[in-house]
Amino acid sequence: MKVFKFGGASVKDAEVVKNLKKIVEQESESRLLIVISAMDKTTNWLERVVESFKANQDWKEPLQKVFDFHRYQLQQLIGNALSDANESIDKIQHYAFTFLEQDENSEFDFIYDQIVSLGEILSTKIIAAYLIKEGLDVTWTDARKLVHTDNSYRDAKVNWEETEKRINEFWESETSTFIITQGFIGGGEHKRMTTLGREGSDFSAAIFAYCLSAESVTIWKDVPGMLNADPKYFSNTSLLENISYREAIELSYYGASVIHPKTIKPLENKHIPLYVKSFKEPNEPGSVINDNTSEDSKIPSYIFQSDQVLISISSRDFSFIVEEHISDIFKCFATHRLKIQTMQNSAISFSVSVANQPKQIKALMEELKNDYKVLYNEGLELLTIRHFNKQIVDELIKGREVMLEQKTRHTMRILMRGQKH
Repeated sequence: MKVFKFGGASVKDAEVVKNLKKIVEQESESRLLIVISAMDKTTNWLERVVESFKANQDWKEPLQKVFDFHRYQLQQLIGNALSDANESIDKIQHYAFTFLEQDENSEFDFIYDQIVSLGEILSTKIIAAYLIKEGLDVTWTDARKLVHTDNSYRDAKVNWEETEKRINEFWESETSTFIITQGFIGGGEHKRMTTLGREGSDFSAAIFAYCLSAESVTIWKDVPGMLNADPKYFSNTSLLENISYREAIELSYYGASVIHPKTIKPLENKHIPLYVKSFKEPNEPGSVINDNTSEDSKIPSYIFQSDQVLISISSRDFSFIVEEHISDIFKCFATHRLKIQTMQNSAISFSVSVANQPKQIKALMEELKNDYKVLYNEGLELLTIRHFNKQIVDELIKGREVMLEQKTRHTMRILMRGQKH
């Protein structure tokens, strides 16, 4: 069997979903598990609903628009054909409104998972209804009953043993050629809905592939495959036709946006190849991630991240920054859920950079100021280059003020201000 994963852009509306059908029906010779994200920007819309709810602002109108959008897409796909998808949308809408109207003091992360996870349920109900109408042998299944997690809302941890048991039992009991399920979501203790972290649908595909020892995983995107740079920042990009699991993990860790960081490892453990292909050009080869390391260093890769903040922490009395201090500082960053991008220390200071998350950073600095002197620079850019050379580096930092620089044998990271004027 194979696993296909379709992201938001590849299922954004009815017209694109029709293209999905053309892709999957070419795989009728083998069973296919299809993992699907929420349609278009539904996750963002539902996030704003939750934020509005917690801020005591109007949340009912934007939530209603989410359901109106999905009803319209269903009508575009199946017309007046009979389907249980209409009833499903009605039930999900009733649940969402009732849940928020009755909730009083729940934590943000809990509410987030109970509402934002609904986007994937809606998209898969609609797409399954369309494919069934088109005559495909399809079964819809609920990932919340298969991917078992703890109740760490917004970043749930998978119980691999229980998840593998549930998925295999389900798979052996099903005979349909195409199984449609959801990415991003799981089921926690006491039947609570959980999510696996933003962009977690890729991870969902890897979970199913690992548990079923799949032949391969294919992620369908609006790009031709893994590129060596983001076309938004670099005009000349190259396709990475074949990279190793390790290289993909490195690129993911440093911020490459094509593959979710947690996705690669389960596939590497069972040597399952991962293909990244364009749903616009499905017959093009795309990229493959596998055990082959021979191609990794042939093409430099560039990862550009804007809106970074450099935080410098030093002792108030100019005593040394020692392990005890660093341990306290790391704990503080973890408490405020800030991922450290770069770090550098001297005898009396410790400097780190993070992506700008104003609320968390403000709370972090307030806490650190109790024991340390804290300075910061914002509006910075972080450039990571894999397999760099001096000529490339000199060209990319020309005219910029370098704030922090780190270099290993294969990777260079440069934190800098923008072009000087």
